[in-house]
Amino acid sequence: MERIETLGLPATLARSVDVADAEAVAGAVREAEALYGPADLIVNNAGVMLLGEVARQLADERERMFDVNVRGLLHGVRAVLPGMIERGHGTVINVSSVAGRRTYANHPVYSGSKFAVHGMSESLREEVAGHGVRVIPIAPGAVETELLSHTTDEAVKAEYQALKDSIEVLAPEDVAAAIGFAYQQPQRVTLRELVLAATAQVA
Repeated sequence: MERIETLGLPATLARSVDVADAEAVAGAVREAEALYGPADLIVNNAGVMLLGEVARQLADERERMFDVNVRGLLHGVRAVLPGMIERGHGTVINVSSVAGRRTYANHPVYSGSKFAVHGMSESLREEVAGHGVRVIPIAPGAVETELLSHTTDEAVKAEYQALKDSIEVLAPEDVAAAIGFAYQQPQRVTLRELVLAATAQVA
C-alpha cells in the first residue's frame, strides 16, 4: 500500500485485499467502479511462488499457491466479467509464467497453478469472445521481483537466485510494457498468449 501511495498516481484508489477472499475482491472493485466507472481492464497479477519438492513441501504452501494463483485469479475475473459481458467490451489479462507452459525442477505445484491459469484463460477466451471481451494470458520468465523470497526452501532459493544472478533477467517495467502493449491493441485484436523472457534465459 505504502509503495503505491508514494507514487502519487492520478485517479488511483489503493486497497489491500486478500485475493483469496472473493467478497473482498468484489468489494474493492465495486468501490473503484463507484468512483471511476465500469472496469474496462483487470490485470490479475497477484501470485505466490513457493518452490520445492512435493514430497517435502508443507501442505499450507501448496494450498496457498492454488488459493492465490488460481482461486484469486478467478475471484478477480468474476468481479468484473458480468459487467464486461453486459457492455460488450473489456479486457482480462492474466499474468502466468513460462512455468505455466513447461516444467522445471522444484516447480510442480507452482507450475500446476500456472498451467491452470493458461487453461482457464484459453477456455474463458472462447467463452466470452462473442461478447466482445478479450482474455490475454501473459507468461514472463524470470523477473527481478520479490517473488523468489516467498520460497522457504533455502537450497532451492539459492539455486534459483544463482540463475537470476547469471543473466540479466526481466525488469518489472518490461512486463508492464508488455501488458500495456496487449491492452492498447484495438479491441478487435486479442493477443491469445504473450510470452516474454530475458534474451539470455534459455529455458
